[in-house]
Amino acid sequence: MSKPVVHIHNLNLAYQQKPVLQGLCWTINRNDNWLLSGESGTGKTTLAKAIAGLIPTLEGDIQLNFDPSSALPAKVHYVANWYQFKDLEGASNFYYQQRYQSLATAITATVIAELTRFGNDQQLSFDALEQLLTALGFAALKNSALLQLSSGEHKKLQLIKALWSKPQLLILDQPYNGLDKRSRENLNDLLTEVSDNGTQLIIVGNETELPAAINRFAVLKDGKLQEISSPISPKEELEEVIKPLPSFLQQEAPYAVSGSSQVSGSADHIIKMIDVNIRYGDKQVLKNINWEVNAGEKWLLQGHNGSGKSTLLSLISGDHPQAYANNFYLFGNKRGTGESIWEIKERIGLISPELHWYFDASATVWQSIASGFYDSSGLYCSPGSTKHARVDELIQYFGLSAYKNTLMNELPLGKQRLTLLARTIVKKPAILILDEPCQGLDQQQTQHFNRLVDELCKDGTTLIYVGHFESQLPECIEKRILLEDGAVKSVEHLLQSI
Repeated sequence: MSKPVVHIHNLNLAYQQKPVLQGLCWTINRNDNWLLSGESGTGKTTLAKAIAGLIPTLEGDIQLNFDPSSALPAKVHYVANWYQFKDLEGASNFYYQQRYQSLATAITATVIAELTRFGNDQQLSFDALEQLLTALGFAALKNSALLQLSSGEHKKLQLIKALWSKPQLLILDQPYNGLDKRSRENLNDLLTEVSDNGTQLIIVGNETELPAAINRFAVLKDGKLQEISSPISPKEELEEVIKPLPSFLQQEAPYAVSGSSQVSGSADHIIKMIDVNIRYGDKQVLKNINWEVNAGEKWLLQGHNGSGKSTLLSLISGDHPQAYANNFYLFGNKRGTGESIWEIKERIGLISPELHWYFDASATVWQSIASGFYDSSGLYCSPGSTKHARVDELIQYFGLSAYKNTLMNELPLGKQRLTLLARTIVKKPAILILDEPCQGLDQQQTQHFNRLVDELCKDGTTLIYVGHFESQLPECIEKRILLEDGAVKSVEHLLQSI
């Protein structure tokens, strides 16, 4: 009988000096392809990194037994949920708005340069690369700078590397985060193909749309691994009592429909774009965008990866310098008529994967939430008593009391994202821009947050929500705008909740 590919016995692991896995045992036999599920913070990523040899173990044993007769490399390839790229000098201290600057191509490598370096290091065939780029719709981005890629495109780049290298064991941590529906389907086909050719899979996440190759399922809970018969359906896991909103969030929205005269200028619109175009050299990212968002409306913004969604949102949030070169109105005022970027941000609550990338990870949970009052990455002043009380209310509401003084970089990803979500709403903004806000959250946290969005929007708060998963959207959404290759493909009213 052949040895198991992975054999774990009595494993004990800690995260930031706190016990996470306790006496864990797990055997992965040949031809077993696993889905590893569990709530946020249960240790899924810690276990995956331990198997990949990226973190040390406290006690216990992890044995890897590669097949010496296989033509595939005898190694583990781990694709992280969170990826931090570096510039040409090896630094990664970018700032959020830098992605939209024209100098981006000068300070970071291009996609093809990064892939060429990786392929040469791993001695891989470049014929196979072209097939992967086409399959994941990435061929058109070969000459793009890494800094210009969206979160979904960065995820695709790491997946392309992993599939290209064809290791004997491939571990994918939350591989579907940020991917549109078509990309998720194509990825599942590719994963089944590499599995058929000898690569064994471990997928970390709580998904139910999986590759056909996945044939074993486990859930992590209380430091132990339990095998289950099938993926856990979201409806099976969610039992939740909805708590009342914090008191300050129950007040009337600053720019509700009923009070549209409060909006600066004579128009009711909060956003109005007229033939907006964004171009980087020869590459046109947005093409003749016409879009109007009135106060109190709830919009869903969708489109495939690279369709221009992040760029469109950067115009609204004040982060894109080409806003001044376009016919674009925000809160009733034409951009470039004297308002500062901070006056714009004061009325907007924003969360996005990119903002998370560049946020100050050395701030505590409390400081991170409080920074939302000042639209800063980290806290650089002392809030007054009223602001202090708001932060405390949100910490309690989101169940973060035990982490109040914990640094962001010491938190599991799901807890980091909850902290940034609290930061987004702490100032009760006129408009919420929520770009994939539930990435990194487990199913219960996702449902809880979307119910919170529904409650917040009852008072007339304007909403723009980006989400690729149809089952993970707030019920309050009433309109949808769909982008395709930088242009508006359709605008529609939604008569029923999605």
